[in-house]
Amino acid sequence: MIRNVGNTEIRLKHKATCHCGAVELELTLPNGIENPRRCDCSLCRRKGAIVASVSLDGLRVVKGEDVLRLYQFKTMTAKHYFCANCGIYTHHQRRSDPNEYGYNVGCLEGVNPFELGEVAVSDGVNHPADR
Repeated sequence: MIRNVGNTEIRLKHKATCHCGAVELELTLPNGIENPRRCDCSLCRRKGAIVASVSLDGLRVVKGEDVLRLYQFKTMTAKHYFCANCGIYTHHQRRSDPNEYGYNVGCLEGVNPFELGEVAVSDGVNHPADR
């Protein structure tokens, strides 16, 4: 057990699921939830999720790979995944750092993202890759 978010202990290997439970991820979080943030790009404004990041080898799809759907837009670089059953965004391969996945903090088992306190906002409208 690593860190607490509210009353929840963040484990080294932490489970994340979509709403219906069809998709289950295992996240390796050696330092807990690092750099939680929101993004103001056109997609993230609409989905409203708080995201944090892990390296590509820090996320494993345990079940539900067959129900994950991929959405890409604009440069087609980032890969956004969501559950085809319940529609919940679970994770994405990042555009600004393709060596990392962003994951939906709200999908972490037992974590209430509203207990994180103040969450930074990233400038996705003026994305660094667009400069």
